[in-house]
Amino acid sequence: MSTSLVTVVTGTSTGFGYDTARLLAAAGQRVFATMRDVAGRNAEPARNLASLGITAVELDVTDQNSVDRGTAQILDAAGRVDVLINNAGTAHMGTTEAFTPASFERQLATNVIGPFRVSRAFLPGMRAHRSGLVVFVSSIVGRVVLPATGVYTASKWALEGLAEALSYELRPFGVDVAIVEPGAYATNILNAIVGPDDAARLESYGELGRSGEAVTSGIASRASQRPAEVAEAIAALVAAPSGQRPLRTVVPAGHPAETINATVEPIQRTILESFGFGDVLQQIPSAV
Repeated sequence: MSTSLVTVVTGTSTGFGYDTARLLAAAGQRVFATMRDVAGRNAEPARNLASLGITAVELDVTDQNSVDRGTAQILDAAGRVDVLINNAGTAHMGTTEAFTPASFERQLATNVIGPFRVSRAFLPGMRAHRSGLVVFVSSIVGRVVLPATGVYTASKWALEGLAEALSYELRPFGVDVAIVEPGAYATNILNAIVGPDDAARLESYGELGRSGEAVTSGIASRASQRPAEVAEAIAALVAAPSGQRPLRTVVPAGHPAETINATVEPIQRTILESFGFGDVLQQIPSAV
């Protein structure tokens, strides 16, 4: 892909999204950075991005009307979108049973339905142009499981399944799908973890109910202080030739999740072939 790409990045008020928007803009792309509350609590990051020539767009991935308005604004301004980075997300962590179904639904609304909703907004244009890239920012807990992360982990496993299915369906249209799986990084998500909302159910676990605090503390203590690595990995995927991007990229490289991906890939290929999807396999690059 050339450097004159039109790129949309969701969840850009902080963290991976903010870093990715800046890095891609510096590479010469026309970047639309979406976030909630552009005129309010996120006014400062919106102004900072605007100073770099990035257009901040009000967009809440959990609200269809908001996505429709944001999509219209972007397409009216640019006419097309070449790259979509689905980054917006939240983290619900703690004793799984102590989350109410309503809280679980909110996690899925942001981390799964949200990326699906935004992707549906831009995929028709990509398919019509027979080119494009959709990146889903997942997590290594989209491949592994820790106690007290059940709600968050479920959302990332769901996102991985959604993204992989789309990768098979969109490849014949010239549209690539890539999944980025970051490990623990020191971003604002660690300061905004949503805990269990059923206090009585949590209390019934006694001391075991404190496992969520132990897990989140452990994640924070292991967090890398260089979250820009994730933005760099995304930028490398954008710059890679169409049709040659790996489906999954673990950040940082060398994490044990890479072993899981390498082990599962040939099994998945065998299953696809057994269901008669050998033609799809011809269009999917092997993991590097």
